[in-house]
Amino acid sequence: MPKSQVHGDLSRRERQIMDVLYRLGQATAAIVTSNLPDPPSSTAVRTMLRILEDKGHIRHELEGVRYVYSPVMPREQARKSVLTHVVRTFFDGSAEQAMATLLANPKTDISDQELDHLAKLIDQARNRQKGGGR
Repeated sequence: MPKSQVHGDLSRRERQIMDVLYRLGQATAAIVTSNLPDPPSSTAVRTMLRILEDKGHIRHELEGVRYVYSPVMPREQARKSVLTHVVRTFFDGSAEQAMATLLANPKTDISDQELDHLAKLIDQARNRQKGGGR
């Protein structure tokens, strides 16, 4: 798997930077810094941006005299990559265990509409496994 496909290799601060870039779509180092909790120095953020670029997670474009950074991987693909990593690492590859943990957690606020949608997705997965189509 290419380095850009693995989000499990990020430090806490690198993840925070990626969160900012995914939320904003793109940003300069100054904007990233202003959106971080308890931000480090501008120099430290620029260094982390360079590291993230070296790891293949972000890219930059020159706009005027500033670098504008954006994620390499689309947000939906990153979600799948991170979730796959979490399920493999913390739930022994079991989607059932991961879902059960989310649903059993009293801090997980799931609306009736979301539960209905999850039930439909489960039904669709059952039908696919039985060869019943989509």
